[in-house]
Amino acid sequence: MKLSAPNGGLVLASLAGSVFAGATYIVSESIVGTDFYNHFDFEAIADPTHGRVNYVDQQTALDLNLTYATSNTFIMRADHTNALDPNGPGRDSVRIRTKNQYTTHVAVFDMPHMPQGCGTWPDVWESNESNWPNGGEVDIVEGVNDQGPNQSSLHTSAGCSIPASGVSQLGTTVSTNCDATVNNNMGCGVRSDDSNSFGPSFNDNGGGWYAIERTNNYISIWFWKRGASAPSDATSGASTIDTSNWGTPVAHFPNTQCDLATHFDANNIIINLTFCGDLAGNAYGSSGCPSSCDDYVNNNPSAFTDAYFQFRSINIYE
Repeated sequence: MKLSAPNGGLVLASLAGSVFAGATYIVSESIVGTDFYNHFDFEAIADPTHGRVNYVDQQTALDLNLTYATSNTFIMRADHTNALDPNGPGRDSVRIRTKNQYTTHVAVFDMPHMPQGCGTWPDVWESNESNWPNGGEVDIVEGVNDQGPNQSSLHTSAGCSIPASGVSQLGTTVSTNCDATVNNNMGCGVRSDDSNSFGPSFNDNGGGWYAIERTNNYISIWFWKRGASAPSDATSGASTIDTSNWGTPVAHFPNTQCDLATHFDANNIIINLTFCGDLAGNAYGSSGCPSSCDDYVNNNPSAFTDAYFQFRSINIYE
């Protein structure tokens, strides 16, 4: 990590980043229902994670009923009707990216349902795809093959890591080197303490709210499951929020061993569902799922009836 600040400045930044502080923010975007089509672009691209997937454009997604919206909900999903030719394209699915980019901000996701099923790899994340990994990546919601709990991670260029202990967070640090070029792009990750934070158990409980706060001093992730105590400004879509009242985050990534200001640039919010690939495929054999990952995805379309995201809203604060 290359840092130009004097040593005294680094000490002060380290002390500030190791303890969650919080701040007040004002809403800049409130994305509800059909608003998703105005705030996001559909990415019909080859999957950079080599999944058994075929990302389609917006019109194709609408025509195939892979996305639909009402005044208060937005759905994006994978095809669950067609068996696949093993030599042909992967399973049709959707990948969306915000038109806007964000630096210091808070985003709150009201999500009643996330994709589930063997072979699935859902992800809600932030990155600058054109400058990856130098522009950073934050995985807010991520997991594979229905294997919870949720794990939030950072992926960066070299010279960024997080402490193994001594951080104020509810989750457990499982990896500390954020460098995407080593350890098979494991990144630095924190596993949630809540069994309802991912997959079927998340859905069975009615989902919940995820939130990210990104600053130059820290990046924090919260999860509040449906029916549990949660801050009212976060869950109501308030016009102003105060993250200092939100309690201890599930994951807290301080700047004590990583200059976040230089490892992260302006990022988009990206939401996608892929299958198999670099993570779900490699983990498939130990997941308890049947067959091989690609064969299962090819031959069992009905297994993906519940492979969909449902959002009531995404609120952005800056």
